[in-house]
Amino acid sequence: MSSRGLNLCTLAGNVAADPEVRQIQRKAGGHAKVAGITIYVDRVPSRKDNDSFTVDISVWEGSPAWRKLTYIKKGSLIIASGAIDASPYLSKGDDQVRAGLQLKATDIFLDSSPRNEASTTSDPEF
Repeated sequence: MSSRGLNLCTLAGNVAADPEVRQIQRKAGGHAKVAGITIYVDRVPSRKDNDSFTVDISVWEGSPAWRKLTYIKKGSLIIASGAIDASPYLSKGDDQVRAGLQLKATDIFLDSSPRNEASTTSDPEF
């Protein structure tokens, strides 16, 4: 089996801001909606505190990931899967070329674990 042309990436991270949906005009005509999400991905193993990088995610209308958008908000932990591409940019601080990452999500999985501080500090009631 050949892996030629295989581009599949799965990343987990916390959402930096609420998703932004915009409408774009397609080259072939017509309009489409696309949502933009940025996540912070921690490096494993982390060499220092707050050692993370960002990945911009695009979610296209009609994809399985699109149906999950209503549940995604700032701070949510998500797992996004799709095709990844590099998007270089110039850093603001020192004008050095940096490698950015763009993921075109085909599906998004939502973290379903509770985020209640009280539940982590006390014993569960049965």
